[in-house]
Amino acid sequence: MDAGVRLRRRLATAAVVVLTCSLFVHVMFGANGMVVYKQKRTEHEALQKQLLQARQENERYTQQIQALKSDQKAIEKEAREQLGYAKPGEYVYVPPSPAPGAPPANHSARR
Repeated sequence: MDAGVRLRRRLATAAVVVLTCSLFVHVMFGANGMVVYKQKRTEHEALQKQLLQARQENERYTQQIQALKSDQKAIEKEAREQLGYAKPGEYVYVPPSPAPGAPPANHSARR
């Protein structure tokens, strides 16, 4: 074979290898590559979980509002908890507030 033909084959092979490697790097690490795709997918899943939690919380609040509009026991429960109301003959226990300047009652070790 001619030396010129061999040189052209080697150059063509090297060019194909370089092109293939650069294409692989672009597909893996480019602006829309696999690494970014996996990050976005993980972020999407986290946002879906947050959305589900927000919807469940919204449903609980909707049910609570509905109960406060129509259920006498729910109204009584809320009045007792939020306003400290009591029925005649009942006593409401209110825990004492901590003294000013006193450290909080925390039983954790200090370093």
